[in-house]
Amino acid sequence: MTWRVATISAIREESVSAQTLVLDVPGWPGHLAGQHVDVRLTAEDGYQAQRSYSLASASSAVELTVQRVPRGELSPWLCDIAMPGDQFEIRGPVGGYFVWDPANPEPVLLVAGGSGVVPLMAMVRARAATESNVPFRLIYSVRDPDTLIYGEELTRLAGNGFDLAFVYTREAPAGFPRVPGRLGADDLASAGWPASLGPSIFVCGPTGFVEATADLLVAAGHDAARIMLAQARVYNRAPGLVARCPACEAVLMRLVRAPGRAWLDLRGMDFLEFTLPD
Repeated sequence: MTWRVATISAIREESVSAQTLVLDVPGWPGHLAGQHVDVRLTAEDGYQAQRSYSLASASSAVELTVQRVPRGELSPWLCDIAMPGDQFEIRGPVGGYFVWDPANPEPVLLVAGGSGVVPLMAMVRARAATESNVPFRLIYSVRDPDTLIYGEELTRLAGNGFDLAFVYTREAPAGFPRVPGRLGADDLASAGWPASLGPSIFVCGPTGFVEATADLLVAAGHDAARIMLAQARVYNRAPGLVARCPACEAVLMRLVRAPGRAWLDLRGMDFLEFTLPD
C-alpha cells in the first residue's frame, strides 16, 4: 500500500480536545465509511512515528478528527502545532470489516464512546450524502458537553430516519433528562433497535466500553455476528510492536524486546482471537 503526501487545507475545532484536519491528498482512491488510514510523521533527525486514525468523512473527502492524548506521539502535534499548509504522510484506506454499505437495507445501530464516534460519523455522513432512507440510530456516550464531538452537526442531521441519543457519563447539560452515568442496558433498549429487527451494529470507543457494550447487546438477544467492533492496529516502534485502539490510542498489546529476550505484554486486553486458515 502506497504512502501519499497529505497537505492540511483547513482545520475545524470540534471540542475542547479534538479537531478535524481537512486534507488534500492527490491520487486519493476514495474510501468506505468506517475505514481508517495510517498516519506517519517524520522528524528532522529521521525518527518516524505512526498511528492509525479513522476517516471522519464520506468517500469524496479526506478528513481526520484527532483527539488530543496527553503524552501521545502524534496527537499533540496534530492538535496543537499543525497548521494549514503543513504536510505528513498517510496510507490507506485500510479495513473492510468495520464499514457500512449504503446498499444494505438493514437498520443500523451505532454506539460510540468518546472519540470512537469518528468512524460512526463517517457512516452518518455517508447516509446523508447518498440520501439513504436506511433507518439509523446513534447512541453517543461522552463524559460531558465540552468533550462532545460533532454535536451541532449531529443535531442538525437528526430526523428523517436518523435518531440520536446522548449519554453523559460525568456531567450533563442543565435540564438533561438522564442522570449522568455509564451506558447501560436501559439506554440500549430505549434508544437502540430491538434484536428482533436484526440490525447491523457498529460499536467503537475505548476497549472497556466496546467490550461492555457488546456484552450488553448479546445479553439483550442481538446476534453476535451482527455486532462489528472497532479493531486495533499494530505499529512498529522500538523496542517492540504496539497495538493501539484506533479510536483512543490506548495501548492494547505490546511486544517488548530487550537484549536476548522478548515478551508479550497483554495488560490492555482480556483475550486474543486468531483466525486460522481453512
